Amino acid sequence: MPDSKPNRARTPVLRLLCATVLIASQVLTPPSAQAQLLPGMGDGGEMTASAERLLGDRIVRELYRDTDYIDDPVLVEYVNDVWQKLMAAARVRGDLTPELDERFAWTVLLGRDRNINAFALPGGYLGVNLGLIGVIGSRDELATVLGHELSHVTQRHIARMLGKQSRDMPVLIAAMVLGMLAAAKSKNGDVGQAMVMGSQALAVQNQLNFSRDMEREADRVGFGVMTQAGFAPQGAAALFDKLQYAARLNDNGSYPYLRSHPLNSERIADMQGRFQLQPGADVAMPLVMDHAMVSARARVLSRPGVDVLRLWVQAAGSGDFAKSAPAQQAATLYAAALSATQLRDFGPARELAARLRERSASDAPAARLARLLAAEIELAAGQPARAAALLDAKAKDRPEMMLSAQTAIATRNAGPMVAPLRDWVATHPRDAGVWRMLGSLYNAQNEPVRAIRSDAEANVAILDYPGARDRFKAAQDLMRKPGTPVDHYEASIIDSRAREIDQRVREQLAEDKKPLY
Repeated sequence: MPDSKPNRARTPVLRLLCATVLIASQVLTPPSAQAQLLPGMGDGGEMTASAERLLGDRIVRELYRDTDYIDDPVLVEYVNDVWQKLMAAARVRGDLTPELDERFAWTVLLGRDRNINAFALPGGYLGVNLGLIGVIGSRDELATVLGHELSHVTQRHIARMLGKQSRDMPVLIAAMVLGMLAAAKSKNGDVGQAMVMGSQALAVQNQLNFSRDMEREADRVGFGVMTQAGFAPQGAAALFDKLQYAARLNDNGSYPYLRSHPLNSERIADMQGRFQLQPGADVAMPLVMDHAMVSARARVLSRPGVDVLRLWVQAAGSGDFAKSAPAQQAATLYAAALSATQLRDFGPARELAARLRERSASDAPAARLARLLAAEIELAAGQPARAAALLDAKAKDRPEMMLSAQTAIATRNAGPMVAPLRDWVATHPRDAGVWRMLGSLYNAQNEPVRAIRSDAEANVAILDYPGARDRFKAAQDLMRKPGTPVDHYEASIIDSRAREIDQRVREQLAEDKKPLY
């Protein structure tokens, strides 16, 4: 009898606790997870490929709007060349299934961040900081990074992690409610607080353990992908060596069990063990000239500040320059010429670019990069005719086409560049940068309807469906105005796309109202 009152007092709290756990389990655990709670290796289990892609789209829309997002044709081309080889290798190995190949975006975004980092996002999106490109010493190191992040996606690590979080969350909530109950019933509030903090720490520790396993799996699968693609296995060990060196200032190597990633030393040892049996593994990897120049470009475009840019300009005239290897000299000259351009010192920029072209003349890929930089400098200096003389208007690669289009607009000769860019977007419809440039070409030709449609397609490419809808509507309104010349084929495309994008806007709004997962 004496216990009856306490029991009645606790009953509402216990009911609340049970209800909280039940609601959390139903809300946070998707229906597919309730039906199948034992995902296999590489199987997302709790999240379908379509749901993961939608989640990735929601995240990447914000990245496209970020001022640090950069679409630099030279860097994008370089990264995509490595990326496409890795994708092909993943298909051959069977890591990339036809379903994921079709449903996911498989897009790499570049950011100006100077931190040495790359990351995978849901739905096949990857991010690479310019700081990483600026320090890696070879394509093989870049392939190691991209292969690792690609494997995070193909092995459905993000979906698996979100699924584990959703399964752990009801237990965490229950423990926190019990902690609050203990605090309410105990004269010592520290007891309840300790229970709450302990439950949070346990959940975090479980998640860290799960992440370490994922990182090891991504290392293993990524190594297989990058070597299958033809990249040197030494690149993996060289990369982890750099990461270990970069982490020494704030990493003493202790408490590995509190890390979301394995210790760099562990991963280095693993990579060394894997590549020691590879043919030619003991051969040193020289610095390749065009890679050194691309890394230099990444360092400059990461916005290091005026003082650093001036130091890089001065480095091309220092005593150490003559002592360095040819590839390093090319990198120094490239950084100096581009830095001088950023500082609007076009005279020194031209002189440095001329020295760079002489230094790189015997290396075809490097010579091409030097020529494109020289054209870029002339465009920035307001000399489009000089830039045009350095470019091949019939080239089919993206960096040269974009520069040629800029010179064509500046010299009022846009017509010849329309067809190459139109052909490009026909096979690369998600290339927002080329769509924007094509719109500028149409404007230069006084074709406003086509220009507006190109801007709309650029918005579609960056998942800005409301913006695209507004541009398509503007094109329709313009076509209705008396005196506006109308191409009926173009008009039918605009009307069809307007209806399609209007439907996407409604779907996007509906998706945005749902929880992230």
